[in-house]
Amino acid sequence: MPLRASKPSGLLYLEDRQNTAYPGLIPSLLEAQSFTCQEMQKHPKKMFEDPKRKLLIILAVLMLPSSAQTGNMDKLLGHHCTDFQTANFLRGSKLKVQFLLFTSSSPTCGELISADDGIKNCSFNSSLETKIIIHGFRALGTKPSWIEGLVQAILHTSQVNVIAVDWVYGSTGAYASAVENVTRLALVISQFISKLLALGVSGTSIHIIGVSLGAHVGGLVGHFHGGHLGRITALDPAGPKYTRASPEERLDPGDALFVEAIHTDADNFGIRIPVGHIDYFVNGGKDQPGCPRFISAGLLEQAGVNMSRLPQEVKVFLMTSPSAPFCVHHSLVEFHLQKKRNRVTSIEISFSSNSTKDTAKITIPKDQETGKQLLAHQVPLCQINSVTLKYIPKNRFWSKDEPSIVGKLCVAPLPLNSSRTMSCLPWSLTLHSKTDISYDLPTACA
Repeated sequence: MPLRASKPSGLLYLEDRQNTAYPGLIPSLLEAQSFTCQEMQKHPKKMFEDPKRKLLIILAVLMLPSSAQTGNMDKLLGHHCTDFQTANFLRGSKLKVQFLLFTSSSPTCGELISADDGIKNCSFNSSLETKIIIHGFRALGTKPSWIEGLVQAILHTSQVNVIAVDWVYGSTGAYASAVENVTRLALVISQFISKLLALGVSGTSIHIIGVSLGAHVGGLVGHFHGGHLGRITALDPAGPKYTRASPEERLDPGDALFVEAIHTDADNFGIRIPVGHIDYFVNGGKDQPGCPRFISAGLLEQAGVNMSRLPQEVKVFLMTSPSAPFCVHHSLVEFHLQKKRNRVTSIEISFSSNSTKDTAKITIPKDQETGKQLLAHQVPLCQINSVTLKYIPKNRFWSKDEPSIVGKLCVAPLPLNSSRTMSCLPWSLTLHSKTDISYDLPTACA
């Protein structure tokens, strides 16, 4: 497929002011940009042997700035770089798809490839794994700001083919119109993958990474391939139009050999239901620490999951801190009442170290004895000096709650294993209404 550049303003200036001195320069300059990927493979030196053409290529590099809107390309030593399209939110609902290939040798330069023979004649390596990134709804028709960082992060850790699917045209404007393009886009990507499979690419080596609406696009692609593709990672899969959709219309565990989803915005635009073999609900899947509270990496090899026996659905709840390095330690805390109560019991619990204090609330349902909570703390459990508990009674205007409760506290660092088990304070605790009571928390460091 010829990759041609349109005429930017810089060329208009040259044509208007100097074309009389250099007749035929402008057509030749445009011709220099029209080499196909196949021609460059067959004649890598021919382009530069002709002094006139060499001069034109140098001029092309200097004078044709990359334009995401027109698809113009920088040609540097025979390599085309193509950027994402830029759409107008008033005229961006018609689907136009580009496949941009990034490799370890060109992690910042997208190579435009097509679903024909251009694949095998370009930089695509069929012996490597392939990761296909699909972005989501783009209200204003702009390039996703995160795409370059994700591509480079993947190529920094793995030698793979990374293909970014650019469907800015089709994802812009009204959300409903973008949803209407999801099936059409999935068919286009499915046909593209079929071409890869025809080249000898293994279906199990294909990993689709879908963001927001792109997660459900990836689900349909996997569905069209009978669930035989290797893996789908859904990053904050979209909720509107999909929460009540059937599994055939959205991402679900049957769409690939392994499907995982990371939920980070389930209280706004993200989906609230599990859609994969494993669903990670980071910080409850809702507003994230350090992020604005308004509407607005699990990419390791198989996420450490045994691929031979996959569960149908598993929910995983993770928590992070609001600042770098974002990682925290997790402990399971339990409070066991001495006797059941006929109303909900709330207990505030805090872990304190020499420099940190982290708090969570345990809720024990009515007529139950035990309440559990995940407590995220900034230092390891063995560095926690004390634990503070406060009983918060549920006083109502027509009845008062009990002034105190009695029970036992148990704590366990996560994940649990043979060397990390639940341990309880050896005595019963009496917690008085709205009164802080602190105890030492003796835990040895491994």
